[in-house]
Amino acid sequence: MLQELIGLLPLIVALAATGAVAGIVAGLLGVGGGIVVVPVLFHVLSSMGYESTVAISVAVGTSLASLVPTAYMSAKAHNGRGTVDHDLLRAWGPWILVGVAIGLVVATVVGGTALKLVFGVAALVVALHMALSKEGFHIAPALPGAPANQAMATAIGGVSVMMGIGGGTLSVPTLSLFNYPIKRAVGTAAAIGLIIGIPGAIGMMYAGLDQPGRPAWCIGWLSLPGLIAITPLQVALAPTGAKLAHIVPAALLRKLFALFLAVTAARMLWSVLA
Repeated sequence: MLQELIGLLPLIVALAATGAVAGIVAGLLGVGGGIVVVPVLFHVLSSMGYESTVAISVAVGTSLASLVPTAYMSAKAHNGRGTVDHDLLRAWGPWILVGVAIGLVVATVVGGTALKLVFGVAALVVALHMALSKEGFHIAPALPGAPANQAMATAIGGVSVMMGIGGGTLSVPTLSLFNYPIKRAVGTAAAIGLIIGIPGAIGMMYAGLDQPGRPAWCIGWLSLPGLIAITPLQVALAPTGAKLAHIVPAALLRKLFALFLAVTAARMLWSVLA
């Protein structure tokens, strides 16, 4: 037992660093921590010799679990300020859950290959959005009617759970494209993170049971050392990142992070095609 714990120390240190990076970058750029945790954890596990399909599955499962407490705290704070749109949550919530269920089924049937493919494609789209989007740009004055609205919610739930992220990375830009107030978009996205994170983490734990090649102390695709190491620093250092955002040029940071996402996406897509 002691030797096993000692053997885990390099992984725990790497995971703690992952949480620190996630917290700082999330605070700097205003993105959810999952978009940082998944690629960094994927790189860490891959460099330690784990198969890429295992690395992405553990990264996604652990990220989904780690976003739950932060999403709860954020949603509670935003709700207190009146920036959570409960009407939109009632309209989107069931369809987001449908998307989460679809995403989990696809991830279970196809496995890590599907996760790498979805993360790679979606990360490229997010990278392009961060690098090229202009503030205030929108394609319509309001959200569309029920069928299109439900389809968007389903897509956000499905893609988000397969990427291991909360709702913010996809829902905030989507809502902004339809001229939705940014503060309400951010506040509502925090609550969407709970709708995605809780069933997503449970589903990934179940999907990974008895799968070979996982790191020690995993419940399914959820790494317990990862959850313990990532979450505290992710929460603690997000305010530090927010302070640094006032010092470092935001436009430069967005472009650098977009480059990081694009390189990570390319690596994941290459591993699928190779």
